[in-house]
Amino acid sequence: MAAKKKPARPITSTAEFARHVGLARTTVSRVLNGQPGLKPKTIERVQRAMDETGFTPNAYAVRLKGKSTATVGICMEDLLTPTAVKKLSALQRAFRMKHYTSLIEVFEPGQSRQLIRHFLSMRVEAIVFIGHFPAEELAQRIDELNAHGTPHVVIDHVDIPSAHRVTVDRARGMIDVVNHLVARGHRSFGLLGISAWLHGKLGRMHGIMQALAAHKLPFAQCARSLDHLHVRRNDFEFGKTLAASFATLPDRPTAYLALNDEIAIGAMHGLQAAGIDIPGEAAVTGFNNQEICAMTRPTLTSVDQQIDETIRVGTEVLLGQIGQPPRTKAILRTIDPKLIIRQSTDFTVAAR
Repeated sequence: MAAKKKPARPITSTAEFARHVGLARTTVSRVLNGQPGLKPKTIERVQRAMDETGFTPNAYAVRLKGKSTATVGICMEDLLTPTAVKKLSALQRAFRMKHYTSLIEVFEPGQSRQLIRHFLSMRVEAIVFIGHFPAEELAQRIDELNAHGTPHVVIDHVDIPSAHRVTVDRARGMIDVVNHLVARGHRSFGLLGISAWLHGKLGRMHGIMQALAAHKLPFAQCARSLDHLHVRRNDFEFGKTLAASFATLPDRPTAYLALNDEIAIGAMHGLQAAGIDIPGEAAVTGFNNQEICAMTRPTLTSVDQQIDETIRVGTEVLLGQIGQPPRTKAILRTIDPKLIIRQSTDFTVAAR
């Protein structure tokens, strides 16, 4: 058969494409939908014509017929940190491996209802939330999804009891940090950006208090925060200014625990600018274990969130709901982090 001419304008419908190929529309539709019982040469003929014409089936038509869209909506807190980008990348990769595509939106406070309605109008099969959101607003969205029977999972935010949640156990991470520092002789700790009580028993503050209590070290006497003295706008600068304030104290702490790596790196710069040697006179720890931790001087001890494992479990929890009756009891899965020890804590305090 002579090759057909490429159409003068793009083909926009299955009916038009079928006429171009010279096959019945039902036959073409069966090929596009991957239905069995077709001759290999028919499938090859349709696929070759798609390559030649650039024709793509209308996904909306599939949705209107009530068929599976194999699409997941992803709500992000923001994309401002390397950690958030890494989580999104890992999540998309996990969905692709399971043959799902993703629609991504940034969760804007006050606009989440429109966002969820948009996802539902696109007939997504499930929705993922990544990050820390206004608790009351997120709880309302979860209640709506539960009422609608839409599968969901919340990654990181654990304060919504009605939601299916997967999160790193930040308390476990801080217990490991405190145990490591106490073993090095530290008995006084500066908290950098960890002044808020977040995530309850899974949060950093709970872990710090639990670890200090286990070592019979009173929190009120051993831990100190100066967060109230400075406005947090840029984390590097915030860490630097906090460290400068701690450096002026006559009884300054010997170890510093930061909310994240950016604050920790800023704090190292602030302490060094004040003439305090790291790790010779002070130890500093971060959280997230970003690549930059291995490039600082000294290299930075940090807690790795185990992002790949978190996303693997989150994907498992989400996809396990699709096609199943709604669960009456919310799922909570926690991921153990890993302490990565580097040069910034290579400092042993002499016994007093």
